Amino acid sequence: MNDMDSENIISVKNLVKEFPGKIKAVDDISFSVKKGEMFAFLGPNGAGKTTTIKMLTTLLNPTSGEIEINGFDPINQKSESRKSFGIVFQDPSLDNELTALENLQFHSALYSVPKKLAEERIAYLLNLVDLEEKKNDFVKTFSGGMKRRLEIARGLIHHPAILFLDEPTLGLDPQTRNLIWQHLKELNKKEKMTVFFTTHYMQEVENTASRIAIIDRGKILSQGTLKEIKSQTKSKSLEQAFIKLTGKNIRKESSDMSKVRMRQTARMMGG
Repeated sequence: MNDMDSENIISVKNLVKEFPGKIKAVDDISFSVKKGEMFAFLGPNGAGKTTTIKMLTTLLNPTSGEIEINGFDPINQKSESRKSFGIVFQDPSLDNELTALENLQFHSALYSVPKKLAEERIAYLLNLVDLEEKKNDFVKTFSGGMKRRLEIARGLIHHPAILFLDEPTLGLDPQTRNLIWQHLKELNKKEKMTVFFTTHYMQEVENTASRIAIIDRGKILSQGTLKEIKSQTKSKSLEQAFIKLTGKNIRKESSDMSKVRMRQTARMMGG
């Protein structure tokens, strides 16, 4: 994969993921993300967003195609790839029976961060996400917004080059969503960290994304800057462009795809 642009920290070429029953969740997609970009990956429910992220982050192997993450192949170089990124899933993944500090300490140990460096990093991140005063509180007492901020801090413990965020502000109030994006933009600026995110809140994309890719039914329909996508679709807003590309019908995930996701989750829970 040496032919891929060295400026790109994520490169995807002809990526396909097919599940049993010939369910093609991702259908021959190609895109790239440059170092330091805030890249939005948009699509309706069941479009293939989460499946793509799982392939990028070593949780699923593709059926075919090529992926490069920070110079590594996530299929054959899983360990090196995982050190390159942090991830915040749609579903909460913190240990509610531990304190905020203990969650961060445990995660730093998983990534073999030296103890002194981990202490410095944890102190910095707790302050960054406004949880310093809550560090000794059990996570089960936290609000949804506090948990999201802690998950973001946890994903940054090992100083990753890329942060993957799968709908990080889903279900949060506008004030909390605004605070989280304020933190993320600060991290992107200070740490030169690449942010790859999905969201259904179009304003978040308009306010933060350097570039955007819109996926539906496993295929990328459009990609470029906000201005380019609005121009391509002759739209006045991203929401209008999104609806023109993906249609007006409410999407429901097929029962087959729902079963696939349940099997994926069961496998991950079982190690």
